[in-house]
Amino acid sequence: MAFQLPSLPYEHSALEPYIDTLTMEIHHGKHHQAYVDNLNKAIAGTTNENKSLEELVANAGAISAAVRNNGGGHWNHSFFWKSLSPAGGEAPEGLLADDINATFGSFDAFKTQFNTAATSRFGSGWAWLILNKEGKLQIISTPNQDNPLMDVAEVKGTPIIGVDVWEHAYYLKYQNKRADYLNAYWKVVNWKQASQLYTDNK
Repeated sequence: MAFQLPSLPYEHSALEPYIDTLTMEIHHGKHHQAYVDNLNKAIAGTTNENKSLEELVANAGAISAAVRNNGGGHWNHSFFWKSLSPAGGEAPEGLLADDINATFGSFDAFKTQFNTAATSRFGSGWAWLILNKEGKLQIISTPNQDNPLMDVAEVKGTPIIGVDVWEHAYYLKYQNKRADYLNAYWKVVNWKQASQLYTDNK
């Protein structure tokens, strides 16, 4: 069965003023839709047609560039929408908060390191907080639509949060000011989901 664009878990306007309505409409309805459509074209009539998105992403490098780019784009964006929330922001609590403080020194130090990974990613890509294969929290970045679940990832692990630093994610509101976009991102992080992912995968 062909993949479909998932609905947002909130209105396009719900993340205002941090992420604007028009950006959300275009990012979700145009960019993400294009990844879904192109992924469906890439697997149509092949042995990969009935595989799950997770299976395609995990083996993307061995399948094709089209599946790597578009399967990654579909998975990353589906994750991204759920990792944002109108009720987000502030800081994590519980076990995730404790581990962030222990690993990075403090929540502010963690944000600084995460922002550095995101701003220093040349061109398009993503920054992630992951649980790596050793079960440790780690900040990484990936190019284009790669993610840490892929066979081609330099560092593999389970995403806890991620931020899209492609220009289409922020250019309408923030122009070339990626750092301003990242500062706004922290106002809408869905720490409830992040904490659940941490607990489920720790």
